[in-house]
This record gives sequence, C-alpha cells and structure tokens, in this order.
Amino acid sequence: MAPPEKAMACNCSICSRTGWLLAFVPGDAVRVTSGQEALTDYQFGKRHLHHLFCKTCGVRTHSTGKDKQGRDTYAVNLRCLDGLDTSRLAVQAFDGARL
Repeated sequence: MAPPEKAMACNCSICSRTGWLLAFVPGDAVRVTSGQEALTDYQFGKRHLHHLFCKTCGVRTHSTGKDKQGRDTYAVNLRCLDGLDTSRLAVQAFDGARL
C-alpha cells in the first residue's frame, strides 16, 4: 500500500485531545501483525467505533468500524507509523464532533 498523501484531523473529544492524524483505509488493506494482546478497546458516544490503544503505554494506534456501506474500515493514527513525516501531509478537517 502506498504511503498516505493526506491526513484527517478529527475534532471529536478523543481525537482532538490525543492529537490523532488519521487515514481511513479499507479493513482488508490492514494487517496487525503483533501486539494485539496489548491493545484494549474504548467506545464512546454511539459506540460505532472501537478505539484501540495500548494498555501499557496508552498510545492510540487505530480505530475500527464500518463505513457507510457496512464494510470494515480502519482509521490509522499516522503518528504511529515509523518513517512517515506527517508534517509533509495535507491535513483535512473532519467534523467528528457532530457524529
């Protein structure tokens, strides 16, 4: 998969306070290869999304849910990807506070 060219900055209470920069990708394009046992799930609001984070250090890696067509999707925290210079990405605002 090619590196992202843009990121989304969500204004919901979780993303804005934790500094997420997101890229949404189809569920079949993501493979978590290790560390799943260290992740825990947090849900809020309508409980449509699973916000996963490390129960040891608190780093928020990604969220999972369904897109509008019901397909699995991931929201990846781009700040967790080694070697990606997030300062070079175009950032688009996402109004998650209204969801």
